[in-house]
Amino acid sequence: MMQKPASTDAYIKSFGEDIQQLLNTMRETIKQAAPQAQETISYGMPAYKQHSVLVYFAAQSKHIGFYPGAKAIEVFAADLDSFDTSKGTIRFPFDKPLPLDLVERITKFRIKEDQELFEAKQAKEKAKKNSD
Repeated sequence: MMQKPASTDAYIKSFGEDIQQLLNTMRETIKQAAPQAQETISYGMPAYKQHSVLVYFAAQSKHIGFYPGAKAIEVFAADLDSFDTSKGTIRFPFDKPLPLDLVERITKFRIKEDQELFEAKQAKEKAKKNSD
């Protein structure tokens, strides 16, 4: 992609049909797991946000990249043995079925983590306000 897509639809439509099917499947799985999340484009790829970005996904040359953050990679390490990972990134190769149950579980984990971080930030701000 040369320029930032205007929407997730535009992003997905910029790929061939076979890749579009994989991207649409990722999109629907994430939306079902995080129905309250706002769909947006961030860093040129689809992202799902509540208080902060929960997850991103993107088509690469040989895989779908799924970006749930470093903590999710640590927590789900045992489930990710058969996938190439790095800090915050999981690579789902085009030649294997997408692990949709895993995508759903990781997305739900990120919702919980995002809510906990938001509540901690709110409590910290409230404590600071009360001490002023």
